[in-house]
Amino acid sequence: MPLKALFPSLRTAILLGAAGCAALFCAPAASAQSFAKGADVGWLQQMEATGYVFRNAQGVPQDCFGILKAQGINAIRLRVFVNPSDDKASGHCSPAEVVAMAQRAANLGFRVMIDFHYSDTWADPGKQAKPAAWAAHPFAQLLTDVYDHTFGTMTALRAAGVTPEWVQVGNEIPGGLLWPEGSTANFGQLTQLLNRGYAAVKAASPTSKVIIHLDRGNDNALYRNFFDQHVRNGGQFDVIGMSYYPYWLKQDYTASIANLQANLLDMAARYPGKEVVVAEVGGDYTLVQNTFDMLLAVQKAVRAVPAGKGLGVFYWEPEGAKSWSGYQLSAWGDDGQPSPALKAFLAAPTAQPAKPAKKRRS
Repeated sequence: MPLKALFPSLRTAILLGAAGCAALFCAPAASAQSFAKGADVGWLQQMEATGYVFRNAQGVPQDCFGILKAQGINAIRLRVFVNPSDDKASGHCSPAEVVAMAQRAANLGFRVMIDFHYSDTWADPGKQAKPAAWAAHPFAQLLTDVYDHTFGTMTALRAAGVTPEWVQVGNEIPGGLLWPEGSTANFGQLTQLLNRGYAAVKAASPTSKVIIHLDRGNDNALYRNFFDQHVRNGGQFDVIGMSYYPYWLKQDYTASIANLQANLLDMAARYPGKEVVVAEVGGDYTLVQNTFDMLLAVQKAVRAVPAGKGLGVFYWEPEGAKSWSGYQLSAWGDDGQPSPALKAFLAAPTAQPAKPAKKRRS
């Protein structure tokens, strides 16, 4: 769908922006039954601290959360590092900082996802370094470390009035976490670590759904291999989280979107009672129409999962303008304004597909 077809006039865009601005302070929290249209905003606090000025589509300075809400965003994702540095891009996101940001988001009506990295900095498929304070700990102590860090952060969130709807135990962990003890080469130990995170979340916040998150959402073999092993080892989880970045696949999204949808459908069917979510997505900020089209296609793929088991889609760091972060896949212009590509969240439905009615026994 061309962007000009979605918003045929400047007046329409202005009215939508004004409505979003007003909604920032008067809208109730999005329903937990609605489709999650999310934004990971881990950089936001530091962008504000360094004086970055966010501007709405009309070029007027505005709080970033208000701008995101005007784009249709109803959920916020925040990463947690254990003992981070003060580096503006690779640090911060301490438990205390995350609690403050989560409280701010929740007070404005956003649903909240928490993403535990179990590291002092980025954890991803290429690196899963233990926090410095845990580096010499034996495996038995690492189990306690994971539980205590998770439980402590979740308890602080609850005390601040925030009940996260979703919680990730680990970030993009196709090779495991807390290497080497928790690598997939030691899958039994990996499952134990993940289960301690799961138990800590449920002890502090019983209604929060626990996500296990891998990269390459288009790679069904990766997901089958990982989750089959996790289940065989007694692994506990509620939701399968996926990342989907056609940019890093070095191909247009049209070459892999069918594989993403097939994987979403297979995971929801293969593991009864589990749900799926695209926890990270992003597109080249210079390719506005292509990113818009990709976001529409990803939302359509997730919504196609039967029985409402496709929970939503989260854009990773849309506000992280390249002029500040160096990140090519943000959705923000160097003028401080959101990319029109984010309007894809407004264009897609928010109501979840109806779940089939339970059959009544005769």
